[in-house]
Amino acid sequence: MDSSGDDPTAATLAWLCSSDEPAVRYLTRRDVLGDRNGAASAADAAQLLEGPKARALLAGQQPDGGFGVHPYRKWTGAHWRLVSLVELAAPAGEPRLQAAALTVLDWLAGDAHRRTVTVVNGLTRRCASQEGNALAVACRLGMADDPRVELLAHSLVDWQWPDGGWNCDLRASGRRSSFHESLPPTWGLHEYWLATGATWAREAAAQAAELFLSHRLFRSVHDGEVIDRRWLALHYPPYWHYDVLQALLILSRLGKAGDPRADGRWQPSGYWWRPPGTGTGSGPVEVVDWGRSGPNELLTLNALRVLKAAS
Repeated sequence: MDSSGDDPTAATLAWLCSSDEPAVRYLTRRDVLGDRNGAASAADAAQLLEGPKARALLAGQQPDGGFGVHPYRKWTGAHWRLVSLVELAAPAGEPRLQAAALTVLDWLAGDAHRRTVTVVNGLTRRCASQEGNALAVACRLGMADDPRVELLAHSLVDWQWPDGGWNCDLRASGRRSSFHESLPPTWGLHEYWLATGATWAREAAAQAAELFLSHRLFRSVHDGEVIDRRWLALHYPPYWHYDVLQALLILSRLGKAGDPRADGRWQPSGYWWRPPGTGTGSGPVEVVDWGRSGPNELLTLNALRVLKAAS
C-alpha cells in the first residue's frame, strides 16, 4: 500500500484515472467515483476495447471465434481471454466477443465434456469454476437466452453441495466444498439472475455466499485459524484461484461486501502467469502483461470498489 502524500486516496484515484487503459479509467469513474454520465466516462466507454490490454486479449482471433487453441488453454484460450475482457467492461453484444463465447459454450455444453461429470457418494465432482466463469461471461455479453447458458446455470444448481459450494476432488469427504471451485459459480449464478430474473439462481448464489461468509472468507469455523495463507496473497488475474480480495469483489456484487482494510495502491503478492514472449519456465504464458513491478491497477481498482460497496 502506498501512503505517500496528504491524501493517498486522491493520489490513487488520480493514478487510476490516468491509466492508458480506457476500461480502468471508466471503471474507476463509474464504480468508485459514481460518475456514470460524465463526458470523460462516456469517452472512455466508447473506447473500452481500444486499450493495450483489451487489444492484446483480442489479438489473433480466428474466423471460428476462437484463438487457435482449446478454449480452456491456460492462459491463451477464449475462456480466459473473455473473463479478462468482461472484467475490463467489454460491451454486451460485441460480435467478436460473442463469437469467442460460442466456442466456450460449444465446449462446456458438448457431450464430450458433459460425459466427464462424475458423481461420488451422491455428490457431483466438478471443476465448476469453468461453468461459473463461462456463465458470468455469457450473461455479461448479453447471451443469457442461449439454451446452453441456461444449461450451465441449471447444472451448477444441480451440482451444488450441501454447504453451498462445489468441488472436483474425487477424494473429498463431502463435508466441505472447494473455495477455488465455488467462487466463480457464485458470480455466474448472480449474473444469470441479473440477466434473467431467475430467483432460483439468486438463491443458489446466496447459499454459496454463505459458505465464504461463514468462514469470514478465510478462517476455520472451528478455531478461527487461517485455512490457507495463500488465500491472503493477492494476484491478478485470479483465473480460477481463490483469494480474499477476489472473494470480496464477488461478494460486493451480491451486495454482501465488508472489508476492514484501508485504501491505497495494491501490489500483487504473486502471479499465476508468465509475461507474453516468455520462454521455457513454470506456469502458462499470458497474452497480456498485467504488471509485475510496482502497484497493480486492477488490484487497486478492485480494492477500492470493495471499499466503496462496503461504505
